[in-house]
Amino acid sequence: MTAQEEAVAARLGELGIAYTRHEHPPVPTVEEAEKHWAGIDATHCKNLFLRNQKGTRHYLVVVKHTKKADLRAVADQIGDGKLSFASPERLMTHLGLTPGSVSPFGLIHDRRHEVRVVLDRDLTSAPRVSFHPNINTATLTLTFADFQRFLEACGNTVQYVTV
Repeated sequence: MTAQEEAVAARLGELGIAYTRHEHPPVPTVEEAEKHWAGIDATHCKNLFLRNQKGTRHYLVVVKHTKKADLRAVADQIGDGKLSFASPERLMTHLGLTPGSVSPFGLIHDRRHEVRVVLDRDLTSAPRVSFHPNINTATLTLTFADFQRFLEACGNTVQYVTV
């Protein structure tokens, strides 16, 4: 287990959150990850790290992996202007992550709670969800209720949108 993964496991352990770990080769994109998700009983997610046009607000948008996120529609629902992908430097600064490993678990590094979390409303009906543990060589699955508990413990603003 890598240091990135150990930090996630430690935080989940502190919160009493059970999870299942699945190891696989590095998968920097959803398309590549799909090959390794067979047999993993969970709703798999796509995680987008975005910024507003002025670069004053950052968002982690989490949607079902099969959906295409319309950034304009998301921006309208959250009440912000144009959204675009944030740079790798911003991703490292705010979530301590590198491209290809974007995950809500990166929120453990956002001590000032600056990143706003935007969740696809459809995820609320998922019994289990899956995410990288801040490195793209494994996937963790947990119940959606436990994922919500994790988010609450992080203290970041969470909003639900229709994607």
